[in-house]
This record gives sequence, structure tokens and C-alpha cells, in this order.
Amino acid sequence: MNRWVAAIPLIVFAALAILFGVYGLHHDPHVIPDALVGKPLPEVSLERLDAPTRDRIRDHVKGVTLINFFASWCAPCIEEAPALNALKASGVRIVGIDYKDQPGAVKAFLARHGDPYEAVLQDRDGAAGIEFGTSGFPETFLVDDRGVILAKQAGALTPEIADQLLAKASKSGS
Repeated sequence: MNRWVAAIPLIVFAALAILFGVYGLHHDPHVIPDALVGKPLPEVSLERLDAPTRDRIRDHVKGVTLINFFASWCAPCIEEAPALNALKASGVRIVGIDYKDQPGAVKAFLARHGDPYEAVLQDRDGAAGIEFGTSGFPETFLVDDRGVILAKQAGALTPEIADQLLAKASKSGS
């Protein structure tokens, strides 16, 4: 009996190694699942960067819209700025949610790298980021005209990734 009790830790370790080994073989580390895809936007209201008022994020969704979480201190956010500016120039509606920043830093960032946003809302305490389930920055959510999240992109947008993301709106009929 004592030999079986002594073997329990080894059996548990072997079972966990097999479980994590099988999961690791089929898990793409670049895919970050999002529980909100297919669900309505969270009911969040945030202060506007350009006015002392609070707006619901949903109020800025008119047609297919990208909701882009960014920050002035975020290096990949600088990388994606040209792609966002090109999307705006092509008529794509983008709402920016600035994460845990000071208004002056955000304004300087937008002046330096371009302002692709229809509106910039400030998530100073990070509550909206939590509601959306963000895990890093930048993150972009594709939203249809009804306010339903169609897709999420973690990481900087490139023109190719933006095209793939927007194609999901076409597939959904939005």
C-alpha cells in the first residue's frame, strides 16, 4: 500500500505532462480567444478627450466600426498608426479608447502620429479594458451596426491584418 501512495505524485505529474503536452501541440500562441465575439458591446461610458462629457461607446457605432484600444506609451500603437490613418482615409470608422493615459500625452501622441479616430474616449482607470477583456495593447474590436462584436485583433494592425479583420464584417452581412 505504501508503494502506491508514494507513486501518486508521479502519476499526477505524468498525467499533467501528457495533458499540457497535447494542449501545447495544438495551441497557437498568437490566437487570443475572446469571450465577447458574437456578443453586444459592453455598456461602458467614458470621458471624451475633446470635451468634459461622458459618452457611451455604443453611441459612436454607426455602421461597421473599429474600436481601437491604444496608449501613448505603447510602442506597437506607434507601429499601427499608419495602418489606422490609411483606414480612416478609406472611410473606415474608428473609435479610439485611450488606456490609462493623461490627456496631454494622448494629444501629443495623436499630433505626432496622426489622429484616425472619429472620437477618442479615455479609459483612465482601466475599467473599460477589463470589460472588453483586453490583454495587451493595441487591441482592436470589429463591431457591426447593431453593436455586436464580430472579431478581435490583439496586437498592431497592418494593412493585411486590417483587410482580414474587415472581411469578417462582409462575411457576417454587415
